[in-house]
Amino acid sequence: MNIQKRLARGEHTQFMEAHNGLSAKIVEHAGFEAIWASGLSISAAMGLSDRNEASWSQVINALEQMADNTSIPILVDGDSGFGNYLNVMRFVKKLKQININAVCIEDKMFPKVNSFIGENQTLAPVGEFCNKIRAAKDTGGDDFTVVARVEALISGHPMEEALDRAEAYKEAGADAILIHSKKSDAAEVFTFSERWGGKLPLFAVPTKYYNTEYQEFVDHGISNLIWANHLIRSSVRSMKETADKIYKEKSLINVEKNVSSLDELFSLTTERYMDELEAKYNP
Repeated sequence: MNIQKRLARGEHTQFMEAHNGLSAKIVEHAGFEAIWASGLSISAAMGLSDRNEASWSQVINALEQMADNTSIPILVDGDSGFGNYLNVMRFVKKLKQININAVCIEDKMFPKVNSFIGENQTLAPVGEFCNKIRAAKDTGGDDFTVVARVEALISGHPMEEALDRAEAYKEAGADAILIHSKKSDAAEVFTFSERWGGKLPLFAVPTKYYNTEYQEFVDHGISNLIWANHLIRSSVRSMKETADKIYKEKSLINVEKNVSSLDELFSLTTERYMDELEAKYNP
């Protein structure tokens, strides 16, 4: 079931972060309904900042790996659209060519700065951002999902501006609203949801308010949750610990039992499938 249909049916959906083909496979194998193709994580996997330092074509290459290796829908973190409405149109066209039919764009300036860095980041003019939404919808078509990410609260603006922006984005054709916050609790996200009144489906990203129970989101009318960067963050810690241990001990004795076996790795790649192909086409 694609994201558009899930939204229409009011399905509760967990979007788990992935950043390449392998992590996308892990997300699908874990049972998640959809993938969040995180801009932060894709950039970090390249050793780059989350400031559009990675070109959109490099991002497309990573997304193509993910789409080729999974069957669940992918919601792409499109940052602020990589420029103006023309850039949004080209990006959406490329997404459709690799069979990805959903993008989330945020109402900040290009190049973007990660939402958790600094304070009072500049927001895009409402009219300019609405043009990006219209361009994405016109290019993507009826089956293409556009999630409009409202950065007003996380940038220090009042609730009224967040609600006004969300209303404008709905009128421009957005299929859903992502309301973002960096508070340590979900109170302002829940307030937004109550005042929004279900006009469009809502997304939330509980990176900072991680102590909030899943059922609380459901009870407050938020049916789409994005676990935004936890695979890349967990992999960084694991890789650093393994590298440090091998360097210091010059041995694998205390490492091998704590890492995946080669068989586990091969189960996530095409290695075993290649054996079947060899038997079929090159006996």
